Amino acid sequence: MVNAGPERVSDAELLAVMLGRGVRGLSVLELARNLLATFGGIRGLLNASFEDLVAVHGMGAGKAATLIAARECGCRYLQEKLAPGQSIHSPGDSREFLLARLRDRPHEVFCCLFLDNRHRVLAFDELFRGTIDNTTVYPREVVRQALQRNAAAVILAHNHPSGVAEPSEADQLITRRIRGALELIDVRLLDHFVVGDGVCTSLAGRGML
Repeated sequence: MVNAGPERVSDAELLAVMLGRGVRGLSVLELARNLLATFGGIRGLLNASFEDLVAVHGMGAGKAATLIAARECGCRYLQEKLAPGQSIHSPGDSREFLLARLRDRPHEVFCCLFLDNRHRVLAFDELFRGTIDNTTVYPREVVRQALQRNAAAVILAHNHPSGVAEPSEADQLITRRIRGALELIDVRLLDHFVVGDGVCTSLAGRGML
């Protein structure tokens, strides 16, 4: 990996570097291949629970913790793009972060990105959590948080666990309700993102705001 570059090694070889070593009768590369087959690839593996990881032959608590830490490092790397004080210049600035945070959630999560008058990040909050296909959202709570953060603008985001990032009629309705509520306190709603499986749809980009 050092000689050829990390982008040139296979998924199994990259995973083997993280795991370090195998167990008696099972090399680290064989263990890596077994893990990828069991969980359907890198994405499935890094989203696996600690309990599911340690249930695989050759995995212990230390190796499982290493994989969980690797995913968290990736999430925090992307999160730095939206750290407090960072400016949002375009929808692309927030898409990667939102995909990393929301695409693999098994239930709907509704979030708000609060910005100042220069579109610098004040906070990213997960305000509501729902079921596999529905979340109850209260515009008054979004307003309350915007006032508490002294925000000048807000970006909304929520995921569709189905993987389909197409905005529903309910999504459009709650967007209009929140926009109207925020206008009463002179806070702009800049966008609402719907996160699916590798896709992040902007309602503003669709002309739905």
